Amino acid sequence: MRRWTKGMRDAFFDSLFSLAVKDKNLLLLTSDTGAICHDNFREELSAQYMNVGIAEQNMIGVASGLALSGKKIYVYGIVPFVTMRCYEQIRIDLCCMDLNVTIVSIGAGLDYSTLGPTHHGYEDISLMRSLPPMKIYSPSDSLIADFICRNSYKEKGPKYIRLDRTGFPLLYKRQEDIKFARGFSLLKEGKDVCIIATGRIVYNALQAAKKLSEFGIDSGVIDIFRIKPINAGGLWEAVRKNKVVVVLEEHFLHGGLGSAVSEIISQKPCAPLLKLLGISDFCNEYGNRKQLQALNSLDPLTVAHQIKDIFKNGKK
Repeated sequence: MRRWTKGMRDAFFDSLFSLAVKDKNLLLLTSDTGAICHDNFREELSAQYMNVGIAEQNMIGVASGLALSGKKIYVYGIVPFVTMRCYEQIRIDLCCMDLNVTIVSIGAGLDYSTLGPTHHGYEDISLMRSLPPMKIYSPSDSLIADFICRNSYKEKGPKYIRLDRTGFPLLYKRQEDIKFARGFSLLKEGKDVCIIATGRIVYNALQAAKKLSEFGIDSGVIDIFRIKPINAGGLWEAVRKNKVVVVLEEHFLHGGLGSAVSEIISQKPCAPLLKLLGISDFCNEYGNRKQLQALNSLDPLTVAHQIKDIFKNGKK
């Protein structure tokens, strides 16, 4: 696996800062989160930075007013607080008026593992997918986090970007290989199984594919970095020749990436066998991320064995 790198949050906000230096209409609003990656905004661009306090609902209202005055707004907070706590405000203030506000969340999936269910983020994709104009981006490493920041900056309308805190191996070699308009990347080709994932757990998908090769199963891996609008035609062309398609996500099974993929594949004749692997309907316990992934059968080894069983049973 390639070298370890800084976290995608740091990469994203380094990129955002460089954009803000050139665009005085770009403002960053936070809800009393003291991320070190915001220090450059606080110290060098204080007129473009606002801490509204622990008041996420109010933050969305403030963001809406600023957007109506022509500003390009980014709001930042922890996943459950910046999505669930202020969902009505996002729906009415942002989406109904199709305003140019980007919600940047931290703590996707089980990222805030040891802080428990109050800080876990496994419902956000389903919530944001239900809002008609909302675009959803979910990077898997720091390279594509930077890429998404720079490219989504050019887009209009409400956007939701879910980030992870920690550093981990780079999954991409260079940004030139990423096709922003396509919305996904084929990281590994495979003729038997295709594993579709998003965010941090794409790493687990690649590790599982490596293990599956030891079982004689040739597995591909697709990273969906734009969940909405999903590229239905392109994704179907990428998976239609596989025998089995598996969606792997650190999210509840209902309404997440698996549901989005199901909506595509279920409408196709002679489609591959589809299996969804994610978090069951319960609030997780406390533990580190590896422990919680294992508890939910999302660790690479367990994923590989599940896919092996699915593939063998599907061939019967």
